[in-house]
Amino acid sequence: MDNFVNSLPSKNNIKATYESYKPVFAEIVTNVENKLRKTLHLSSNPTYKSRVKSFNSYYRKVLRLKGEEAERNNFVELTDMMGIRVICAFLEDLSEVEHQIKNNFVVKEVEYKGAQQSFREFGYESVHVLVSIPKDCMPKKTELPLPETLVCEIQIRTILQDAWAEVEHELIYKSEFTPFDMPLRRKLASMNASLTLADIIFQEIRDYQKKLQGEVEARRASFYEKADELTLSSNGKKIENLEPKNINRVSPYVHGTIDDMILEAIQSHNHGDLDKAVEIYSIIINSEPTPPAPVLAVIHKHRGMAYFSQNNYTASLEDFQKSVIYDPNAFRSYYYIGIVLSIMNKHEEAVAAYSESIRINEYQSHAHFRRAVSYYKLGDFDNALKDVTDAQSLGLNDTETESLHAKLMEKFEMKM
Repeated sequence: MDNFVNSLPSKNNIKATYESYKPVFAEIVTNVENKLRKTLHLSSNPTYKSRVKSFNSYYRKVLRLKGEEAERNNFVELTDMMGIRVICAFLEDLSEVEHQIKNNFVVKEVEYKGAQQSFREFGYESVHVLVSIPKDCMPKKTELPLPETLVCEIQIRTILQDAWAEVEHELIYKSEFTPFDMPLRRKLASMNASLTLADIIFQEIRDYQKKLQGEVEARRASFYEKADELTLSSNGKKIENLEPKNINRVSPYVHGTIDDMILEAIQSHNHGDLDKAVEIYSIIINSEPTPPAPVLAVIHKHRGMAYFSQNNYTASLEDFQKSVIYDPNAFRSYYYIGIVLSIMNKHEEAVAAYSESIRINEYQSHAHFRRAVSYYKLGDFDNALKDVTDAQSLGLNDTETESLHAKLMEKFEMKM
């Protein structure tokens, strides 16, 4: 018995040694986290958690895995003494974070926790990446010898995976009694499955939004292209002879909801099938029960753009005007009203519409420029110059802006 007791490693000695290393580890983990913050670039900002392993956790693991080594050496290196958690919003971010870590660090090992579990199991899912400590993350001054194989563990999880891991840690890992009762185990498995399903649904919504945003941006580009053609570079073309734009974009969609119908309508618009787009928008507007005001504001704006592409400027203007009734802060709809009024040569009304759009959002370079054009057409060169200068200060420096600025400067030179 005495021999067994004497063979156990000295806890006090191990603790003293480990505690002396903790400030060094804290500096390293802070430096690695800062490097991650600078190098990881995602569409949604991740959050970070970092820690240096507590002595009690360290000691338990040392005894369990490396007891014999601890007898000979008061400092035993573990791979998870330093840990950083990168918590992402969406499942798609996990592989992107892993990819960017591999591009910016020397990766020693990657482990996919929970990847092999069945749906009946309730362990957490997480990607664990072990990275060597970069030279620029090492402490500037330390007298302690640091192992050449020292690593930092980076865990990559979604918000829901992290929430589950925290709860599971309290219920199972830290508890003396894990749930053996089958109904309790089923409840835990059900909760884990629900969170996993929620992550999948969030990702599906994210994918849908990206798909829809791509179609909206393409449709908006077509709208602006035609507006430019009519108001800036028409060169005598008759409005009624202009053909609708056809962008030829294709992306899959699923029927069933208003969101699906909007996506189908925008795709139809981008394909040049404007009648179908108008028809779908009209079905949504006239549906029962009546859609809420924010939805109607968006749909009237979209249908107005479809009418615009059909050269039906009266219907287009009516839809944009209805859009701002349902959403008085819809600065883009006011901007579109100004564009249509400019095409109709109603420049005083156009100036009022652009002004309202700019009042809501003053950082619109194109709105300042188009108001400058209307001011120019009205002979108000002072306000036109102010607006075109504001547009340039906001970053709009294309040939049309420079041309208008030059014309205005000529006007002022002629007065002198």
